[in-house]
Amino acid sequence: MPNNDPYRLTGADAAPGTPSPALTRGEIARSLLWILVVISAVANMAASYGDANTWVHLACGAVTVLCGGILVVRNLRGRR
Repeated sequence: MPNNDPYRLTGADAAPGTPSPALTRGEIARSLLWILVVISAVANMAASYGDANTWVHLACGAVTVLCGGILVVRNLRGRR
């Protein structure tokens, strides 16, 4: 009986040394978007504490909102 556990990293009946499935482009894109969201949010917070110019805050905020919006759109499209 095959194991249909979606949270299992490797199949129960997989032989040792069997390569895991490759990452898809969507998974890589989602990971990169999350990394950009975190980096831009941290940069915006550091700019706040460092008393940086307004354009630094605007640039960091724009990147955060843009990446967050793309993540939301991708999530909503994936539900269809």
